[in-house]
Amino acid sequence: MPSRQPSYYRRTDGKGMFGSLQEAYDRLDVIIESSYDGIYITDGNAVTIRVNRAYLEISGLQEEEVMGQNMWDLEKAGVIDRSGTLIALSTRKPASLEQTFRSGRKALITSTPVFGDGDRIVMVVTNVRDMTDFYELQEKYEAAEALTQKYYSEIQFVRRQVLDSAELIAADQRMLEVLAMVDRVAAMDATVLLLGETGVGKEQIAKYIYKASPRHGERFLTVNCGAIPPNLIESELFGYDKGAFTGANKEGKLGLFELADKGTVFLDEIGELPLDMQVKLLRVLQEQQVVRVGGSEPVSINVRILAATNRDLEEMVRQKTFREDLYYRLNVVPITIPPLRDRRDDILPFTRAFLDELNKKYNLNKQFTPAALQALLDYDWPGNVRELRNLVERMVIMSRDDLIRPSDLPFRGSWTPGGLPEADLDQPMDLRQEMETLELKAINRAYAKYGNVRQAAASLMMDPSTFVRKRRKYTQRALEEEISQM
Repeated sequence: MPSRQPSYYRRTDGKGMFGSLQEAYDRLDVIIESSYDGIYITDGNAVTIRVNRAYLEISGLQEEEVMGQNMWDLEKAGVIDRSGTLIALSTRKPASLEQTFRSGRKALITSTPVFGDGDRIVMVVTNVRDMTDFYELQEKYEAAEALTQKYYSEIQFVRRQVLDSAELIAADQRMLEVLAMVDRVAAMDATVLLLGETGVGKEQIAKYIYKASPRHGERFLTVNCGAIPPNLIESELFGYDKGAFTGANKEGKLGLFELADKGTVFLDEIGELPLDMQVKLLRVLQEQQVVRVGGSEPVSINVRILAATNRDLEEMVRQKTFREDLYYRLNVVPITIPPLRDRRDDILPFTRAFLDELNKKYNLNKQFTPAALQALLDYDWPGNVRELRNLVERMVIMSRDDLIRPSDLPFRGSWTPGGLPEADLDQPMDLRQEMETLELKAINRAYAKYGNVRQAAASLMMDPSTFVRKRRKYTQRALEEEISQM
């Protein structure tokens, strides 16, 4: 459709708004050059007839590179990546597109055809708006949003974590040997597989490894592979891209492996992981990469994997319910944690720790009688440390007075450990003193075995100075008691 001269260009005396055609051209030239946006004009054959200074600054081109040049040739030569002018000439409609110039700047261009007589396109006027700053701001905003989502996801995950308040305790020689092995492997970035019955303290050992590792300043995330529903485990572990499935967060979600980047992931109950997820976990171990649900591009991560199970993975491999290649990838450093019944020297230390913690929590002053402690030592503890803690809490809450007697327990025993007094079994005993007696025995046993303070102290995870101080203190006290009884 032919363009018409607007009414404000006409005067009643028949002359133009400007005094002469040259004056009108000069003023139009000033207007074009004053525009903040770039302006690029071609004739109806796509030959460049006018560009302004703003366009040259945005594009990084020189005027002589484009003036008189056909847009077909410029596009073919790569001077511009895509021409809105050619699209407008082809469609005979205004065309808008994003364009990236060799200057590195990005622009939104709109090419509008101008029609003359006979519905013929006489020129194409292209407006070029520099959007580089806007796109950079948008990228910063999206990055900030992604970081916010990452922190939000991490907070939500941590809120779901159930963290045991008990510290890692080891007084029994078997457990001390396990901790010596744990100490050696903690400093290495190797995958560790923790084996043992339910409740033996695999998670506490995993935390011990993490705290003693070079990654201790980064995140530590615990994933219970048996507690996450099968239909959610993939999206929880590996995350998903936006629009991956119905009901998904529209911005997508980071998986736990991405959340733990540079940190440590503890996969508890690894034997419960479905076979299809085992394949994806193998990729994490081999290539340190994850692929989100609904995504196709791998995301690189840097995590240390600690795993634990109470199941026989070798038997599961034979039954083809656990992948053999994944088993060998996890089994780099296997550590078996003995059950509580096989490390009875740990029972009293755990009992004391739990009792102190719960007395403080409930503002009480409960104590076990010697007979009750004897029953605890005699019991086989099928639920291990977890069962012991639950029982101590139950006794603290349910016992009728400050003394917890054998009759308060759901079981009774008859095994008496060396050093535990057999008389006055219904009288309260000084558990701290009994602990010191056991600690002195462990110190003397270690010194007799190694013959020097440094190695004996190391075997008990003590500083040599602490070893000497305690040995001197306990020996002196035992001597004083012996003298007082003479």
